[in-house]
Amino acid sequence: MNAFHVDGHAADRQSWVCSTARSRAAFTCPLGCLCQVSVATGEEAVRTLGATERARRTSVVTRRSCAVPGRRVVVFLAFVTMGGPGGPLALTMGHHMVTPCVGGGVGMGGARRGAGRPELARARKRLGLSQDEVAEALWVSPTTWGRWERGRQEIRPVYRARMAEVFGVDPAEVERWIEGAEPVDTQAWLVPDFSDLSLPATVEAAGRLWRCDVDPDRRHVLAALPFVPAALGSWLSAWSYGAPAASAAHEGSGVAVGLADVRRIVEARQVFGQMDHQFGAGLVRPAVVDYLNTTVAPLLRGRYDDKVGAGLMSAAAEMAEMAGWTAFDLNLHGQAQHYFGQALRLAKAGGDALTGVLVLESMTHQALHLGWSAQAVWLTQAAVDAVERADAPPRVIAMSLVDGAWATALHTRPAETGDTHSAKRIQRQLAQAERLHAQGSTDRDPAWATWNDEPELIARMGVCWELLGEHERAAECAESAVRDFAEKRPRSAQLNRINAAEAYLSMGEVEQAVDSARAAIPLASSLTSVRSVERIRTFSDRLEPYAATIQVKEFRAHLNAELTS
Repeated sequence: MNAFHVDGHAADRQSWVCSTARSRAAFTCPLGCLCQVSVATGEEAVRTLGATERARRTSVVTRRSCAVPGRRVVVFLAFVTMGGPGGPLALTMGHHMVTPCVGGGVGMGGARRGAGRPELARARKRLGLSQDEVAEALWVSPTTWGRWERGRQEIRPVYRARMAEVFGVDPAEVERWIEGAEPVDTQAWLVPDFSDLSLPATVEAAGRLWRCDVDPDRRHVLAALPFVPAALGSWLSAWSYGAPAASAAHEGSGVAVGLADVRRIVEARQVFGQMDHQFGAGLVRPAVVDYLNTTVAPLLRGRYDDKVGAGLMSAAAEMAEMAGWTAFDLNLHGQAQHYFGQALRLAKAGGDALTGVLVLESMTHQALHLGWSAQAVWLTQAAVDAVERADAPPRVIAMSLVDGAWATALHTRPAETGDTHSAKRIQRQLAQAERLHAQGSTDRDPAWATWNDEPELIARMGVCWELLGEHERAAECAESAVRDFAEKRPRSAQLNRINAAEAYLSMGEVEQAVDSARAAIPLASSLTSVRSVERIRTFSDRLEPYAATIQVKEFRAHLNAELTS
């Protein structure tokens, strides 16, 4: 948006071309609160405000109190003739915030010149981001962010609102950082903080996240969080190179914890995993979060030695990963990212690289689903490093290799670019994964590795073959996975029916593609999985070039009827 000045005040401006019909425009307070200024446009505005088509400019000022104490938002409205006399009117709307001076010198810029904004810098560091990374997340240059932290440049309202999204806090909290009126309430933080990897800090942060997720008044904050790819770099750095806690022992005020308690958490995670595969995340996720808050959190606050503590951290990490995975399946991607980050931190506290592989695998699948291919490559590289540190069993290594091939294929897209070097590298990874997986299970396999069976390997390989342009091979893999998944893992069967349909469509076999996708509709409508519904709708969009055919018309009508019912 462009800056302009009214009465010496800088304001942000947005313009719309007015129609002759009566309509209304709503201006939302830049601080993100619910107050709005509603103004008339078109003929009604011309009549009400006394503007005419020949007028160069007629403006009116509306003052409105903001939800943030001590603030007002001044909204400027102006009508400007576009293209000469008789041309359409452009409604120009701008605003600035009026803030009472404190000690002389605090204005719209937010901070005193020279004093800087230490709470803003502290907020960034608690998120574990560099200035370059947070600038990327906010879509500004690192130079601009540096000036903001030093208090040398005002922060426009659109970026204040974006900060609230990126940092996962209320807009009023961002205003306190910028204005420096009072210290930040660190209890409001939910973002995984990798700056302090001590056991007490890890336990406290995990409990705070879980309490928030079961609180009816606060869980909406988590659900609204955005996915922040810029956070992944610093998380992976802390995971790989950060100093772990000296000991996993804890002398808390809670109950004494033993290995039997740890085993129960692991077993519960397996049960939740089966329910998730069978029914989708919508059914199981509330139970997982409640279990974390009512069962796992009290154990983390209890008393345990180093051996029990290491096992407890690993089990808690697996359960937190389950909560993240179910949020991912419901398309709550910011919330899922927070849980994955917390799970990674718990695995770090327990010194458990193998459980870290599980978390990194789930984070990779989320990045792949969202199309963040470069970040997916980073995550798979971190997983391979963790596999080496943990001396992982063959099946775990095999799945890490397949995920690496998948990420590389999505990032390089050899079928589209003709990148033969990447294609050969991906094929080698797939062949190596197949050989390792054929070695079978060992007594060192973690409980969660039971899901990494041959059908799962074949399904993931099928996606890689599709990205390599080997559509027939991709269809064969997907069809094989559907047969093996049908009984015990219906969601996986449904997703692989869509994979098969996409492969057939790539081969030009429209009728076969539609038949495969049609078979996936009943499960999409019965499973509580937003991701499954999204996948089949995305496939339906791919059918647009064939929209006039009878098969596609009938498929789309059937899909809409089933999902609506």
